[in-house]
Amino acid sequence: MLVALLVSVGVLALNRIGFVGLAETSTFISRIDFSGLFLHGMLSFLLFAGALHIDLSELKRYRLIVAVLATIGVVIATFASAGLVWQAAHLLGFSFPYIDALLFGALIAPTDPVAVLDILKETTVAKSLRVKIASESLFNDGVGVVLFLALLEIVSGRQMPDVRQVSALIAQQALGSIALGFALGWIACRLLRSVNDYKVEVLLTLALAAGGYSLAEGVHVSAPITMVIAGLMIGNHGVVFGPSEKTRQHLDMFWELLDEILNAVLFILMGLEMLVIDVTAPNAALALIAIIAMLVGRFISVALPVLAMRPYYRFEKGTIRLLTWGGLRGGISIAMALALPAGPEKNLILEMTYIVVIFSILFQGTTFRHVARLVLRS
Repeated sequence: MLVALLVSVGVLALNRIGFVGLAETSTFISRIDFSGLFLHGMLSFLLFAGALHIDLSELKRYRLIVAVLATIGVVIATFASAGLVWQAAHLLGFSFPYIDALLFGALIAPTDPVAVLDILKETTVAKSLRVKIASESLFNDGVGVVLFLALLEIVSGRQMPDVRQVSALIAQQALGSIALGFALGWIACRLLRSVNDYKVEVLLTLALAAGGYSLAEGVHVSAPITMVIAGLMIGNHGVVFGPSEKTRQHLDMFWELLDEILNAVLFILMGLEMLVIDVTAPNAALALIAIIAMLVGRFISVALPVLAMRPYYRFEKGTIRLLTWGGLRGGISIAMALALPAGPEKNLILEMTYIVVIFSILFQGTTFRHVARLVLRS
């Protein structure tokens, strides 16, 4: 992403002095449906690949912690971040309605599993804490998307859902997607058991990731959560149900390679988006405040649940600080911002989201390992 950003900034500088023209390039990039490409394409494979390496026995031990952080935590982060950004916008003279601030809070609240899982590969934090961070990031995006869509209904003027409706929608999405993910994973495990050809078995997992995601969207349940559950089934129960050691190695190697390729494509696209996002100075100033709001909202959404559960669960040293700093934002937030209806508020939200994501990936992502080392030594 950093390389793509530097290229974009360099090209923009050359364009400003008249050395190169950007009309055709900008038109080409603006025609890329980043939101659709990511939310309805790449995300299914990235989530499935990430869930394959989650230890289900560890996840069961921390299921309540993960559930609280991925649901209540997302709601807390949404309102905390939105309130801070809304107040800052009014102090700076922006006309920024509170409902639009809530939209920004909802799309920036869920952590990005792609970015989070990537940085966790290179850290030495305790396995139990890694499981909590990774599992929360895999599940909270589904809740964030539902909350975002409910708020988008209000902005569009189609309906005014109350707390009961939103809660029922989240419950329906969660329970339906868990049931569908379990069913698809179980069927895939049985199929893997009946085949002894690693090429066919790899193709079966590809079909599960692509077809299962589309099916979940078709029956209106959370497709991201469906893929996480299916990936957990294959990554854990698949070992028991069938694949040989050779097959297991090929599955791991294939999905690790696919994960790396899609990560590279995703972050390059995010860097090239700089060519078509016109960031203005006033909006950039508000975006800098939005970075603080994002971090404060994340801290509150982690600290309150952890402190409430601490009498009943043992938490590792530095849990709150590492969960806060390790909660990276990424492609999901940008994809949701791009899905907003056209208007001046969309431009402001998109610019803020883009700058927050750049900060999160390039600063939090590159320093997390060092922060973890300092926290564990303190």
